[in-house]
Amino acid sequence: QVQFVESGGGLVQFGGSLRLSCAASGVIFSQKNWSWWRQAPGKQRELVATIATGFTTSYPPSVRGRFTISRNNAENTVYLQMNSLKPEDTATYYCNTNPRTKTSGDEYWGQGTQVTVSS
Repeated sequence: QVQFVESGGGLVQFGGSLRLSCAASGVIFSQKNWSWWRQAPGKQRELVATIATGFTTSYPPSVRGRFTISRNNAENTVYLQMNSLKPEDTATYYCNTNPRTKTSGDEYWGQGTQVTVSS
């Protein structure tokens, strides 16, 4: 059974930091690329970080230099360190494989973790 459990979100002030975690099960973790996405109310889900099986990372310009994705294959966990947070980073954050995992033909998503940045 596939399960991705995101945690670590919360309320933080402008310029603050948070570290998100995603514990994965039901997939062969080490053989997958992993990504973090975020979705703000009324907006489409946005890719914010990817880490490949070989530990290569990539980020969109909006978070590059502020966010760092990492993975621990021994613990089946992927992390997102977020520094210099801005109000526009406010969203629900999700992890997933990349390409995204499907169960019964539909994309699987965990419950996400809410990040709120106050100005």
